[in-house]
Amino acid sequence: MLNKIFFACLLLGLYSSGSSLSCRWMDHKFKQHSESLLDLLDTMANNSTNTTEDAGEENTVAFPSKLYNQASKASAEDKLAFTVQVLKEVAGLLEEDHSAASWEESTVERFLNVVNKQADELHSCIRTHGHKENRKLHMHFQRLSHHVLKKMDHSAEAWELIREEIKIHLMRVQHELTSSFPTAN
Repeated sequence: MLNKIFFACLLLGLYSSGSSLSCRWMDHKFKQHSESLLDLLDTMANNSTNTTEDAGEENTVAFPSKLYNQASKASAEDKLAFTVQVLKEVAGLLEEDHSAASWEESTVERFLNVVNKQADELHSCIRTHGHKENRKLHMHFQRLSHHVLKKMDHSAEAWELIREEIKIHLMRVQHELTSSFPTAN
């Protein structure tokens, strides 16, 4: 009987230390990866001959500031889940046909690798994995796909609008949401 209690305590201790260790990534790597993503987006802009001046108002989608404001007031777990969803939605956008963009494919691949790594690592920090997808956030990214990319035939100008939108999302996630995440000891 005593052995079973000891074994249960040992497993609980290992689980608890493992979950806090996985969140150390948040302290040590998240900011580094976020800065890398922003640098890659800037590289994409520098390699781009695209311009958004002719894009017009009809091809814009309002930024979901209200969703970010709500998320910034949520629990740490909900903030993490929201951030993971943003990263996954960003990756989903860039997996569409971006051949018309003048970006170097290797830069896009590096961006996708980093954003997916970041999403996976953050997801491992969430203790309860039963978080539901934020439907309104998903709809925002769907509108970007339909009202910008598809309406503009996945043109270079459409991709430049998407690149700029992605940058705003990543900056909001990095500065507003993650600044209040608890840190691992």
